[in-house]
Amino acid sequence: MTEFRRVALRTGITLNVALAGPADGPPVILLHGFPESHRTWREIAPRLDQRFRLIMPDQRGFAGSDRPQEVEAYGTDTLTDDVFALADKLALESFALVGHDLGGVIAWSAATRGDPRLTRIAIINAPHPVIFQKRLIENAEQRSASQYITMLRTPGFEQALKATGLEALFEKAIAANAGEAKILEAEKQQYLAEWAQPGALTAMLNWYRAARVMVPPPGITVPLPDWLLKAFPKVRIPTLVIWGMRDSALLPVQLDGLDQLVEDLRITRLADAGHFAPWEAPDEVAQALEAFLA
Repeated sequence: MTEFRRVALRTGITLNVALAGPADGPPVILLHGFPESHRTWREIAPRLDQRFRLIMPDQRGFAGSDRPQEVEAYGTDTLTDDVFALADKLALESFALVGHDLGGVIAWSAATRGDPRLTRIAIINAPHPVIFQKRLIENAEQRSASQYITMLRTPGFEQALKATGLEALFEKAIAANAGEAKILEAEKQQYLAEWAQPGALTAMLNWYRAARVMVPPPGITVPLPDWLLKAFPKVRIPTLVIWGMRDSALLPVQLDGLDQLVEDLRITRLADAGHFAPWEAPDEVAQALEAFLA
């Protein structure tokens, strides 16, 4: 059975956290992406909660958690601090981290911190920041597929979303990218209700506005940004990458070169899944996670 807690963190925010599984099970923090919530894991949790203590927060800015309105409240370092602050609050001596989409971006960041409590990470369709930036500059197909980021960053874009209706956001951001996964009407209505909360759209979009990744327009040549030319910490803990190969937003080229940035890497490719692999292929995702987390 899933329980919910409001957890106040030393980072100054309070998260809505879903918890499942035995209290004495190995702890696993699961981080959702855009534009979701802890509900990302609704098909995964029942497949893992006999063995693991699952900690599934609504991340800062999403669903039932606090929604600061300032862009600077969503920098990657701040969002990563939230993860370790949550581990502090729950008194976790060690934990694994699973992240999908933007949640995977934070998992990559956390893995470079060198915190000994973090024992391993699992990434689901979330690019490593170094590879993502390089592909945006060097790969025309990935650059084209990522132009939506520029749109989401546009000042006032939340007003455009409200004008076109939140159902349009659901269709474009979720339904169009979920393959043949069956999305229940009740799930859709839950997301629409969360997005309609005061300040919710601004908070969610600020994740993209605060990110330092550069998305060049198509057809122009740009240099690599300064941050990419500096030494980037190597991931030294065991890492599993699960990739839905039909992802039309984050292309499989994101897997190329990962072995140069991760010491202990294993990759599970899901031929028939796309971006929302936890929905589309829950059995395969859960099996890969269980074997790795064990």
